[in-house]
Amino acid sequence: MSEQHVDVLIVGSGVSGIGMACHLKRECPGKSFTIIERRESLGGTWDLFRYPGIRSDSDMYTFGYNFRPWTGGKVLADGPSIKQYVHDTARENNVEQHIQYGLAVVSAEWSGADKCWTLTARKEATGETATFTASFLVGCTGYYNYDAGYKPDFPGEADFGGQIVHPQHWPEDLDYTGKRVVVIGSGATAITLVPTMAEETAHITMLQRSPTYLMPLPSRDAVALGLQKVLPANVAYRLTRARNVSIARLLFNRSRKNPKAMRRLFLAMVRRQLDGKVDMRHFSPSYNPWDQRLCVVKDGDLFESIKAGKASVETDHIERFTKNGILLKSGKELEADIIIPATGLDIQMLGGMDLVVDGHPVTLRDKVIYKNVMVEGVPNAGMIFGYTNISWTLKADIAAEYLCRLFNHMDSKGQSVCIPRDTGDSRAGDTMMGGLDSGYIRRADDKLPRQGTHGPWKVSQNYLEDVKTLRFEPIEDGYLEFDGRRPVQQSKPKRGFMRPLRSALFGS
Repeated sequence: MSEQHVDVLIVGSGVSGIGMACHLKRECPGKSFTIIERRESLGGTWDLFRYPGIRSDSDMYTFGYNFRPWTGGKVLADGPSIKQYVHDTARENNVEQHIQYGLAVVSAEWSGADKCWTLTARKEATGETATFTASFLVGCTGYYNYDAGYKPDFPGEADFGGQIVHPQHWPEDLDYTGKRVVVIGSGATAITLVPTMAEETAHITMLQRSPTYLMPLPSRDAVALGLQKVLPANVAYRLTRARNVSIARLLFNRSRKNPKAMRRLFLAMVRRQLDGKVDMRHFSPSYNPWDQRLCVVKDGDLFESIKAGKASVETDHIERFTKNGILLKSGKELEADIIIPATGLDIQMLGGMDLVVDGHPVTLRDKVIYKNVMVEGVPNAGMIFGYTNISWTLKADIAAEYLCRLFNHMDSKGQSVCIPRDTGDSRAGDTMMGGLDSGYIRRADDKLPRQGTHGPWKVSQNYLEDVKTLRFEPIEDGYLEFDGRRPVQQSKPKRGFMRPLRSALFGS
């Protein structure tokens, strides 16, 4: 395959990649671009995961793109609906023809002499190699390994006489009707799987080492549906989006400022759902709210399945697998025909590609993230990475907008190369994932870039603050080097609080 050159090369055609491409079409219409996608279809996560009940864990009015309203009535949409939404967005913005499928990026090498990236990709179907060059590289690959999820090596696993199925590789022909099923885990995947499968299994058990904070949420938004009947679709979308952003920020901020009160609130909601029929120790985490991600329970379905006796929860540690199921540390044995280890993700940055700058391999763990969009010392490269405490797409949208601002600024100045420079040694110990203490983040400590102690190196996880920074603050901020020179920081525009707030809630 011959070498192909574009202004911007996007890796990944999931929510972030399609969003980045749409922003390019809208805000940088003169830029040429290509999207490289390893899979044979767009959608990313929503194309990969096929397990029963797969759905969003964020409300769709904030998970949808800011430039294309989500007009369905579902607050928590199912996976196929989300994939269709992403596909329709790509089609409406004439992005589909820019996607090259079935290509796995192996390496990306920057040449300072040529002022461009050279990417080597492998055609997975044939092993053939393709080469691309680009002035700017944007990684939109998410943060986990698509080849395999995380699964511990359970003692005695080979002795088990039934099936072991990881959610990330769900067999299309798996028959669990009338079967005894154990789901290992208490995160979003387990919370989705258990009530969905409970309708057909003989019994299903959620086995957890420790509980997770849960919050029931209705799957349909009556207020949003009412607004859609009396207001133009875009206005109804903006109002609903503003309300949901505000509520999400309030819950997160209050959890940080007053964790004891928020713990009481979350546990009270669960207690009300369970009607005193289940031991609350299975739903009382040992950590503070939002030290790990909060899990949403659609229409309280998990609680209903448990109360109906179709599902149950065990809080214990695994001693070993047996021929008939799982032996717990307490001595109890859970009999099972199928065991599903919903034990988390294996984090992988930039799709696992090797990153090289002028012959020197880049170790992301040694780097500091800039505005959570670029990487210190890496030229002409962006990384679209969403939020972990509210909807992913809120950050993906404004990160893409920022990169488009950067491209237009460089074009207006005749600049070719942009590099974030950390001259103040601001590197901190925390990763770019912020203060989350989830197991999958701890396991990935050696793979994740660091955040800094201050300024654009510090990750805020605050949507309003990021809107102010990415939409309004000057591109030339004293931290970016252009063509080997660092311009003096431009003065920040004078503005009140209301402009960023209006922009955040109602769009740019």
